[in-house]
Amino acid sequence: MINPANLPARRVRHVLAWLCMFAAMLMFAMEARAQETRVRDLVLSDPVPPVRLMGYGLVTGLAGTGDRVSGIAGAAQTVTSIVNLLRRFDVEVPAELLRTKNVAAVLVTAEVSPYLRPGGRFEVRVSSIGDAASLRGGVLWMTPMVADAGQRPVGGAQGALLLSPSAMSRSSSEPSNTARIPDGGVLEAEIPRPALSASNKLLLRDPDLGTATRIAAAIDSVFQTPGTARVDDPGSITIAPKDTGASYASTLARIRDVRLHADRAARVIIDARDGTVVAGGDLTVGEAVVSHAGVTLTVGPTADTSRIRGDVRVATGTSVQRIASALHAIQTSPAEIAAIFEGLKSAGALSAEIVVR
Repeated sequence: MINPANLPARRVRHVLAWLCMFAAMLMFAMEARAQETRVRDLVLSDPVPPVRLMGYGLVTGLAGTGDRVSGIAGAAQTVTSIVNLLRRFDVEVPAELLRTKNVAAVLVTAEVSPYLRPGGRFEVRVSSIGDAASLRGGVLWMTPMVADAGQRPVGGAQGALLLSPSAMSRSSSEPSNTARIPDGGVLEAEIPRPALSASNKLLLRDPDLGTATRIAAAIDSVFQTPGTARVDDPGSITIAPKDTGASYASTLARIRDVRLHADRAARVIIDARDGTVVAGGDLTVGEAVVSHAGVTLTVGPTADTSRIRGDVRVATGTSVQRIASALHAIQTSPAEIAAIFEGLKSAGALSAEIVVR
């Protein structure tokens, strides 16, 4: 091992300069690699429509927040369902003696890939159809899943319900009568499955002509054959690989792993329920003044950032994230945050698509 103390000062400086240059090149290469995107991340995972499944079931184990049973507004379908369920176990209980405060009638829905085989699992969505106040803490009873009403079941669903993080809080005002069960569904029978040879198109998640053109160019470059990929329109690319000596499936897998530099869409996503703002780190805001519901946001040449009740002042070029943090600091409601960002876009101070969910 070389001891720097035994080297001349000039040589030490020369070695350090080369080390710094090498480190800079390595960081640049890593950054460029991190900005690359695979084709599979830009296109739909399945080029064919999913199979939609549905079912009717019961959620049990609720803490007194289930369907009501008394009065005209009571959930008669819940009582009937419980009676029928108990009969399957040779248990007869008069309907008038049942109390359903711990049970809720629900609809169960799911979208399944047509290539999923029996035994495969999928996520299901559960939503109350009665007057249950909350599904928090509930467990879905075994529910048959069908592709259409009246058909034989092709799968089943059951498991503990998972509510959104904001709905899990007992102090939250967000409705908690919808939930999901990750991997709660199991496919039990074969479903119609299209042939893989018919899936010769790549469908973009976000149709864009520039992105489609870059994907086609990257695929042609990898296969070194012009025309391997042809842009049909901003949302579709037709794949016509020449004879490569490999199966179509392996060729398609190779195509989906092709890397390219894709422009990131300028988009600001706002959650209308809790005010969460998601945006790229390079999105900044120009000069503008937006006043809404007692809140005034001023983006100007001043370098000072101030937040007082109803008044937020930031410098020109401030990022979307910092503006969102400033609005949250003065307890701006989610609806007001969405309106303010839409106002910034309308004023031309923010060049990005605003998506409110």
